Amino acid sequence: MVRRLRMGMIGGGPGAFIGPVHRFAAELDREIELVAGVFSSDAARSAAAGETYRIDPARAYPSLEAMFASEARREDGIDFVSIVTPNHNHLPSARAALAAGYPVITDKPLTATLAEAHELASLVAQAGRPFGVTYTYSGYPLVREARARIAANEIGAIRKVVVEYPQGWLAGEAVGKQAEWRVDPARAGLGGCIGDIGVHAFQLAEFVTGLRVTELLADLGAVVPGRLLDDDCSILLRFDNGARGVLLASQIEVGELNGLRIRAYGESGGIIWKQEEPNTLTINRLDGTCTLVRSGTGVLGNDAASRTRTPGGHPEGYLEAFANLYRDFAAQVRGEGADLLPGIDEGVRGMTFIDTAVSASRANSGWVKL
Repeated sequence: MVRRLRMGMIGGGPGAFIGPVHRFAAELDREIELVAGVFSSDAARSAAAGETYRIDPARAYPSLEAMFASEARREDGIDFVSIVTPNHNHLPSARAALAAGYPVITDKPLTATLAEAHELASLVAQAGRPFGVTYTYSGYPLVREARARIAANEIGAIRKVVVEYPQGWLAGEAVGKQAEWRVDPARAGLGGCIGDIGVHAFQLAEFVTGLRVTELLADLGAVVPGRLLDDDCSILLRFDNGARGVLLASQIEVGELNGLRIRAYGESGGIIWKQEEPNTLTINRLDGTCTLVRSGTGVLGNDAASRTRTPGGHPEGYLEAFANLYRDFAAQVRGEGADLLPGIDEGVRGMTFIDTAVSASRANSGWVKL
């Protein structure tokens, strides 16, 4: 029987949101288990997190150096590293893990700056180890179904793409650990809203359509007084097939929760997917007919069906989508391949999008090449 892969986590200490999400997702399919980590730069907090995760107290380490040295000496040492820190720690954490010989999967965006992203890409190439980026929404079964149907020309050549990611939780003062680091340039990096959720929308648009953005016109704003990073983004897009698009991302739209939505319109139809209703894909056709594709049914293609765990009517969502990415990553670590897992190239492309949009908006440059 193939044993479970052993994961070491960097970040995810007390008060973290995304650390437990990664842990739940990684362990959902019983292919992976969390066994070690440096959960905080503070040794006491790292130990406290280790208790929460119910791992061996000796494997809740005070530093990266301690973890890599100790785990290398164990017969049951970690197989790979998951990075779930704020953005400014992505590069140093990944650099250390790759130097120690471990595959890496990291939360998005790839790094805090584009220069860091290019440095990390070079390190990944030199290391020759699997590397994944958790663009969560590409793990949803019906997102993969939408991608497959567009690739099969079900709605004809794409003409228009509209992707929206509205939230409202930062419409007021940023209070609490999760909010504070996201509005701090020292920890979040170059972008605020665009780096936190805008890059998700960008990756989703390219992933679903199979197209690449070639130009953009960006208007980013820090709407809340005193805020140093953008919290509202409006971006026009042009794609490599001539299609036009709109990307809207905001964290100041009061009342919005996590309303990610993509609409792709082709010559003969349109496809709509909403993250808050993730188990339904709407396909509209030129003749006026409409098809609702439901998860957990026999109409799904291989990519979607292989990543669906329950029968129709039993909703799957965010954690399961995350788990699909970890299942893909486990396959890569085992040498089995997983073509749809976002990797270093998608990570660098996301940082290129962030850097280009922020710079163009600040300079009021109008249309610029991506």
